[in-house]
Amino acid sequence: MTSEDFIIREIKPEDNKAIAKVIRNVIEEMGAPKIGTAYEDRATDFMFEQYQKQKSIYYVVTHHDNVVGGAGVAQLDSFNGATCELQKMYFLPLARGKGLGSTLINQCLDKAKEFGFTNCYLETLPYMKAAVKLYKRNNFKLLEKPLGNTAHYNCTVWMLRDI
Repeated sequence: MTSEDFIIREIKPEDNKAIAKVIRNVIEEMGAPKIGTAYEDRATDFMFEQYQKQKSIYYVVTHHDNVVGGAGVAQLDSFNGATCELQKMYFLPLARGKGLGSTLINQCLDKAKEFGFTNCYLETLPYMKAAVKLYKRNNFKLLEKPLGNTAHYNCTVWMLRDI
């Protein structure tokens, strides 16, 4: 199975249940806290609606019409300036290790640049080591403290990159 077996497209309303399940399954798989993370976000159940606001977009990754991952960008909450946030990037094991993470990051950042953002912030968990490595490979740099207010207080790895 290669990256050609997967399709990246914009989220549709009928994807809400599937992407919410992907997000929560990955959080459980990683042994991550359910509170202070995307697991408990109300937006996780309404991803299509969440990304209908200006300067935001969410992509899903499908394999044989099944949603197996996704990521999006939107204005960083409670932060002034041209900073977006890479949000809710999760992949089921089936979609990992195929270059889809970098492809999706680049697609999100291209769109963010089109929206007028000049840099991109993200938060993750320290034990999501593969994700941190992926972000570092894609030129995200570690920060000493969080930016904005995402309410994800259990996400204690903060990163930023220019776009």
